[in-house]
Amino acid sequence: MAAPMKYPPELRQRAVAAYRAADPKPVIRQMARDLGVHHEALRNWIRQDEADRG
Repeated sequence: MAAPMKYPPELRQRAVAAYRAADPKPVIRQMARDLGVHHEALRNWIRQDEADRG
């Protein structure tokens, strides 16, 4: 059985979209702190999005 999701999918989508739209790219730790998520969660979401896009 998979573990329950700690963060809602909408938060993940908004966070990744905000990171992709930012120029210059923000520091992941600071952005994660601002969003109230763990920095490794945000880093993994960004990596997964990049992999999904090719």
